[in-house]
Amino acid sequence: MKAYVLQGGFGLDHIVEIDRPIPTPARGEVLIQMKAVSLNSRDIGVIDGFYNPELNEPLIPVSDGVGEIVSLGEGASKFSIGERVSPIFTQSWKSGEATQENWISTLGYPLQGLLAEYVVLPEEGLVRVPQHLTDTEASTLPCAGVTAWHAIVEEGQVKAGDTVVVQGTGGVSLFALQFAKLQGAKVIVTSSSDDKLLRAKALGADHGINYKKTAEWDKAVLDYTQGKGADHIVDVGGGTTLNRSVSALKVGGQISIIGILTGAAVGDLAIVPAILRRAKLQAINVGSRTMFENMNAAIVHHRLRPVVDSEYPFDQAVNAFSHFANGSYFGKIAVKF
Repeated sequence: MKAYVLQGGFGLDHIVEIDRPIPTPARGEVLIQMKAVSLNSRDIGVIDGFYNPELNEPLIPVSDGVGEIVSLGEGASKFSIGERVSPIFTQSWKSGEATQENWISTLGYPLQGLLAEYVVLPEEGLVRVPQHLTDTEASTLPCAGVTAWHAIVEEGQVKAGDTVVVQGTGGVSLFALQFAKLQGAKVIVTSSSDDKLLRAKALGADHGINYKKTAEWDKAVLDYTQGKGADHIVDVGGGTTLNRSVSALKVGGQISIIGILTGAAVGDLAIVPAILRRAKLQAINVGSRTMFENMNAAIVHHRLRPVVDSEYPFDQAVNAFSHFANGSYFGKIAVKF
């Protein structure tokens, strides 16, 4: 089978295609023929050495994907041959609160990832995917979808009439927009592109703020909400956005801390504004299998479709990474096998 591995250093120049034997499932495992994968910021971080600068073993990257079960290991009975499944990102996190031990079971690092024609995984680390979705659409669910669902529904408990701020138009952000609208919330989207803001409004966004033209976007949120502030903010920026998120929050509101697109540390967190707003800062690290299954039920019920920016063939996977790295996408970037 063909697979891509990161080896011999960091960066896209060290992603190479190799041939490996098709793996054999052991007891409780299944063999999956991959159909599509989608890319996340974390994948780029792994490739660039951010997560483990000492990595020296060949690693198959990518955490999100969908495939078809083609073989069952001894004792595997949860799924049938021919079923379409997606692996959960944190293979050992089935339900409830995560533990420190769960973080050693994440796909794409430290576990081998999904950018291979065949993968073997435990059946307990898989979920069925909605039948109305294409392979490419289904491949976007495990990280971006579950992260947004966790933030908006499971932790955020967004309800009708709430105001939610979503930063940007990447995969997590657009899922958060879609899920917030399912709950009956008003959604404000920030972006550096007027065109992307128009596209976000076509998906249901109620208001858009171009943060290149309006650097103090937090004040624009306060203006839009007549000074009250947002009930919930999905912060994917991190370093340079968190203080503005606090500023734009209502008293008792919640910020879901998801990304680090503008930096992994906040130099001077505005403690006093956070206290005055009784801000709830909730870090989100994807989610459990139960959350994934709950999200899928909602997607089926509402016939929701993920937003896909572009799709690349398997032999152009490195080009897909390059497209992702330049940041000029709206929704998810996928690789189709």
